[in-house]
Amino acid sequence: MSKVEDFLTKEEEQEIVEAIRVAETNTSGEIRVHIEKTTSKAPYDRALEVFHELRMDETSLKNGVLLYFAVDDKNFVICGDKGINDLVSNDFWDCTKDIMTSHFKAGKFKQGIVDGILNAGEQLKKYFPSSEDDVNELSNEISKG
Repeated sequence: MSKVEDFLTKEEEQEIVEAIRVAETNTSGEIRVHIEKTTSKAPYDRALEVFHELRMDETSLKNGVLLYFAVDDKNFVICGDKGINDLVSNDFWDCTKDIMTSHFKAGKFKQGIVDGILNAGEQLKKYFPSSEDDVNELSNEISKG
């Protein structure tokens, strides 16, 4: 089995999917998680590539967020779309990254991802609150490469 399949249990994956669902109840933002074993590219460049592959750049408000993980490389990237980046400061995701990093250093990968997702939802709510007619534009399922 590859590291990607070993990284999280099915139960942990479901907890992450549920965290996405909960986070998205407060915001029109769309959150996705992508996990792969490794990348030969710079992590941010690969995250952008995955962002486009998952069609996250096609949301109506350009407010998609990707949490990208290269497990063997021990790298992760938080990548927001143009609608977010046009409104927020360059350090917007730092608090989310810090929360996740502290859990990862303690070996609590699932909890780091869950808390990162919930924090991202809270951050997005400030700029992209949920509306009555909000539609879930992207799958909440974890994608894997």
